[in-house]
Amino acid sequence: MSNIFRKNPAAAAPAAEADKKPFVAPRVTVAGASNGTVLDGKVPDGDPVTAWNRRRDAYKLVGALNKRKFTVVVIGTGLAGSGVAAALGEQGYNVHSVTFHDAPRRAHSIAAQGGINASRARKVDGDSIYRFVKDTVKGGDFRAREAEAFRLAEESVRVIDHMNAIGAPFAREYGGTLATRSFGGVQVSRTYYTRGQTGQQLQLAGAQALLRQVNRGTITLHTRSEMLDLIMEDGRARGVVIRDLVTGEVKAIPAHAVVLASGGYGSVFFHSTLALNSNASAAWRAHRHGAYMAHTSMIQFHPTALPVNSKWQSKTILMSESLRNDGRIWVPKKKGDDRDPAAIPENERDYYLERKYPAFGNLCPRDIASRAATEQLEAGHGVGPLKNSVYLDFKDAINRLGKDTIKERYGNLFTMYEHATGEDPYEAPMRIAPGAHFTMGGLWTDFDQMSSIPGLFVGGEAGWAYHGANRLGANSLLSACVDGWFTLPFSVPNYLADHLNEALPADDSPSVQEALGRVNARTQALLDVKGTKGPTQFHRELGEILYRGCGVGRSKAGLIKAREEVRALRDEFWKNVSVPGVGSQVNQTLEKAGRVADFLELAELMCVDALDREESAGAHFRVEHQDEGEAKRDDEHWTFVSAWQTESPAGSAQGIAPLTFTRHVEPLTFSAVPMATRSYK
Repeated sequence: MSNIFRKNPAAAAPAAEADKKPFVAPRVTVAGASNGTVLDGKVPDGDPVTAWNRRRDAYKLVGALNKRKFTVVVIGTGLAGSGVAAALGEQGYNVHSVTFHDAPRRAHSIAAQGGINASRARKVDGDSIYRFVKDTVKGGDFRAREAEAFRLAEESVRVIDHMNAIGAPFAREYGGTLATRSFGGVQVSRTYYTRGQTGQQLQLAGAQALLRQVNRGTITLHTRSEMLDLIMEDGRARGVVIRDLVTGEVKAIPAHAVVLASGGYGSVFFHSTLALNSNASAAWRAHRHGAYMAHTSMIQFHPTALPVNSKWQSKTILMSESLRNDGRIWVPKKKGDDRDPAAIPENERDYYLERKYPAFGNLCPRDIASRAATEQLEAGHGVGPLKNSVYLDFKDAINRLGKDTIKERYGNLFTMYEHATGEDPYEAPMRIAPGAHFTMGGLWTDFDQMSSIPGLFVGGEAGWAYHGANRLGANSLLSACVDGWFTLPFSVPNYLADHLNEALPADDSPSVQEALGRVNARTQALLDVKGTKGPTQFHRELGEILYRGCGVGRSKAGLIKAREEVRALRDEFWKNVSVPGVGSQVNQTLEKAGRVADFLELAELMCVDALDREESAGAHFRVEHQDEGEAKRDDEHWTFVSAWQTESPAGSAQGIAPLTFTRHVEPLTFSAVPMATRSYK
């Protein structure tokens, strides 16, 4: 363990009292849902500080001459997908890499802006691995595995050195050392960055590493191809079925193991910071085969997205959290104040984050900043044409540091804002609002990042393990890199070692033919509806339902209503969706319809999960459970992750039968970071 780890002496002893009590999950009371089993996360017993080192050292290995005998298919080419594909290819495995983009570099990781965290502790500001873990566990409101946070912290040091080595042009200090800045939820400077293009530069470096293996012949790249189903054999994942989005050809890729690194599902809200094509279908197809979904309702709303300015706007735009280092967030104290912001004097402005959270100010965590902004908007203090935004003001920073310094730090972000709004942020405050952004939830995995389906591994935002109920800014790029480069390349071979010389399923095998049959039947079912309403309209209506009922704030009544509305919309979809054309050629409406069909099932599970969890934790804010506007956890009953299974009656028609849900649970324990009520005041 690095010498920059400093354990809190007060946290040295495990919580003995909690360990004495047998774990009993609360009874599920949501209609159509039931209790399941207690899951084993396979975290090694003992000190969470050393859990990852001990687990990695115990992994089985595959001999150098045997690696080429194994085939692994990786879905997604973002930071996690490109990393694991390149790493396994470098080792000599036969890898298939699948992306629906025309090039791997276009994966959505490229859209991240502000930075990537690492506990290298190069600045003398009190940082350490322990402080990183404490910030991450506390930021997630104690709803994630503690040992995962230690893995994230320890590997973060290697990630920065590795990405720097393969070409990421990190910002540097005058003397040549890598520069850092602060992000939300921390009081130290541990975020490495490349201006406001960090995701882009990391993604380009990862994609180039992947393409190097394509050139070497260890990776077969499938562009413009979408995963539509898993090949299942004897309860294990044995490959995938993909559709060529150009020709419409549906084909199978048998494999010894599958890695899903297909991203998050924030785009279920329609208006989100994600790309329009971002979707949940790969993960949801796996879920419907028995891969549990964890923390499904834990959705992060980014506090610095651009507001929706038109009913017909297709998405929102992210403005980096890094802007909160120098920008100050405020609203007019007077409700409905229509004056130009420059005409509002200081004593008539409410810098509400600085007022409510003086210790962290504008750099409080995202869930808290988004709730505070929503509170101001609902109280009538919103600004802009639709009164749906707050100000992010750089006037003080420009006066203090000069325009050139601000331009050097955030120039591309300011340019992007001006292009999107027609307003100059050097002269007038930006207008921002919370927008659906990141999913802390995802497919449940054990400590080896294998799902509840043997042979199916998960990486990046498609998984759940690190962030709990709220992700800290700049931990997203980090977790994707840790998964792709420094976890899955160890854990996947550990699984493969027990399957040496196993033949892949043949093209005419029952498992492959059944998977192909499922895909073709579902495609035909969508084409056969022949309704009058396009899938995009259904998606838009779904987003409106979720923002109202399962958004920044949730209530029991609102969630029950949202669930009913989702079910009614799903029923209408399968009776009235319009999908013209055929499946044997380019058909973007068919692609969209399949993704929206999955969203309509996922959305119900989100409502069920939020209804079931009778507490507030992080981004899951149930208005019935609060203490003076702050989230009120119930650690006695809810210190576990909910891992859901979704089923429908056997032989039921596509999308028509009601869904039933089973909640499996994995208890969470904390020994290095004592559980405490979060406070950023």
